[in-house]
Amino acid sequence: MAWVALIVSGLFETVWAAALSASRGLSKLVPSIVFLVALVISMAGLGYALRTVPVGTGYAVWVGIGAIGTAIYGMVAMGDPVSTARITCLVLIVAGVAGLKFLH
Repeated sequence: MAWVALIVSGLFETVWAAALSASRGLSKLVPSIVFLVALVISMAGLGYALRTVPVGTGYAVWVGIGAIGTAIYGMVAMGDPVSTARITCLVLIVAGVAGLKFLH
């Protein structure tokens, strides 16, 4: 169950990062509220997961999921550049996160 919470928390990290960007420095109400709610959910899930998952592994997986999700969101929805080098780097992050999970 801790790994499920960790994965969901990583996905909520993507949500809060995207909402923070959309809030334009917390100046727009709805994206600011989405940011705060997603942040609380993300942190609570991370805290729950770290009861059983080692902190180094848990934090790295959480950040990795958030970073990958945010990068993909940026490329798909926000027009961030897509290149072979960027995709390769994201694949390397996925490999590192998967390695941490399977070596746990």
